Amino acid sequence: MNSERIQYLLEQSSRQRLLVVGDVMLDEFVWGKVSRISPEAPVPVVEVQSESSYPGGAANVARNLRPFCEAVQICGAVGRDPHAKHLKTLLATEHISTDGLIEVEGMPTIVKTRIIARQQQVVRVDREKRFPATAAALNSARQRIAELLPDVDGVIFEDYGKGFLSQDFVNRVSEMAVKAHKIVTADPNPGNPLLWPGITTLKPNRSEAFAMAAQSDPGAADAPLRDEPLLAVGKLLLERFDIPTLLITLGEHGIILFDRKTSPYHTPTRAREVFDVSGAGDTAIALYTLSLCAGATPQEAAEISNHASGVVVGKLGTATLTPQELMESFQIHT
Repeated sequence: MNSERIQYLLEQSSRQRLLVVGDVMLDEFVWGKVSRISPEAPVPVVEVQSESSYPGGAANVARNLRPFCEAVQICGAVGRDPHAKHLKTLLATEHISTDGLIEVEGMPTIVKTRIIARQQQVVRVDREKRFPATAAALNSARQRIAELLPDVDGVIFEDYGKGFLSQDFVNRVSEMAVKAHKIVTADPNPGNPLLWPGITTLKPNRSEAFAMAAQSDPGAADAPLRDEPLLAVGKLLLERFDIPTLLITLGEHGIILFDRKTSPYHTPTRAREVFDVSGAGDTAIALYTLSLCAGATPQEAAEISNHASGVVVGKLGTATLTPQELMESFQIHT
């Protein structure tokens, strides 16, 4: 893509409005340094220097969208606890609407705490309880989504397998979105095997794609377009889910797009350095979907998604990027 086309798509993206539906959580980061090993056990002692928090899970998808588009809505389940209040405050600070968040009594808000030292993750502490949302909570969520749909251009399902997305819920929301002529994409989780009716694109990573196809992964080939097991899995998933396109993220090998209308399309990684892959998949589905809503072809959307992911993995923490950083990535790799 030339710079004029990229600039046009960014301008069109700035007018789009999106809704993210899925498992929301709070990401906490404890930043410190390691100078000794504990005398109590053979583990490093981290001296804390600072702490930070960000919206995580589906909320991180929304956070990645916000610098690029007009408005973002988020729908998911949280508890009635201080972590939920903190998450809502963080979302509000980034001008992301929390009208679609459903508070569920007895459900703890999911929190993931990462301890970072010397630019590396030392350990992650998860505070969560898989708590399938109640019928009342899901009915409330569907009602709010029905109210929000007329004011959005696309819907992203973000499934972390924490219990919010069930087959019945996905079926009903997808039906509403398709009838309203919205672009609908999903970032699936093999641990929560769902069908995705009406979906425009599914976006698993390589290991998830092989798991969804019930195939063992023999390991990545250097050239994805000659990786026969990967190509077979892509073809199988296109047919099994009856979807127009399938986007598989390949880590250091970039992204491959399977499209019923054309041959597989591969774009190599644009990452200059890799410090942290936390949330890179969130960035990929966010920018891919937004680009489709803005009028990009699937191949153009895959390129934009790939460049965006390449920028965020060069940052520590659950990171996002700006339109300027995205443009710079295209300029560097032109």
